[in-house]
Amino acid sequence: MITDMLSEVFGYDKYSEITTEHVIKKTFCDLAIKIDGKIKLLMEIKAIGLDLKDDHIKQAVDYGANAGIEWVILTNGMNWQIYRITFSKPIDKELVYEINFSNINPKNENHIEPIYYLCKEALGKSLLDEYHSQKQALSKYYVGQMILTETILDVIKRELKRLTPGVKIENEEIEEVLRSDIIKRDVLEGDKALDAKKKIQKAANTYLRSSSPVPKKENVASTNNESQLEKDLPDPEPAST
Repeated sequence: MITDMLSEVFGYDKYSEITTEHVIKKTFCDLAIKIDGKIKLLMEIKAIGLDLKDDHIKQAVDYGANAGIEWVILTNGMNWQIYRITFSKPIDKELVYEINFSNINPKNENHIEPIYYLCKEALGKSLLDEYHSQKQALSKYYVGQMILTETILDVIKRELKRLTPGVKIENEEIEEVLRSDIIKRDVLEGDKALDAKKKIQKAANTYLRSSSPVPKKENVASTNNESQLEKDLPDPEPAST
């Protein structure tokens, strides 16, 4: 049934792009999707109606991790869970989204869009990766860490000073209020928050390096030539009296 869905709904060639013969550490995964001969995602398929449990998730993620494939799908036919694997230490996973085909309304664009990202056309254009990047950028962890950057704190301080002229306000005070009273604790703590902070800092450092003026190099050859020329010139004769 899944093979037929992948072919008829998602647009993959049943014989050249869907394979049940992809070996991972002497074990065959249930299905692998290929585009231009390259494996793009793996699928772990369970019996229809079977509840998808943590053991099943681990099995699917382990397949992807061992094969070096970022995207895996765990499904019981009706429910499709789309996971993205992060090759860190330890290996991490993220449930990017879930599709329940029993609830799909074909006239609802929000229902159809997640399905499209798994189609051959979208997967070939890396639209699934783009969707994940967008979702990640708008996650509460990224937004929370972005608010605490010096750039945003400077903007808040500037606007507060407009409202209260003459009042001394420091970025540290604004950050303390944000951390203690406004941003939820779980947004600023944990592995996802730390990962967001690192990526924002890395992006900021990259921007600063690219925007910094490159110091001009002295023309050493020209300086040396000028020095040599000065040596070759005769000493000026004393002025006659």
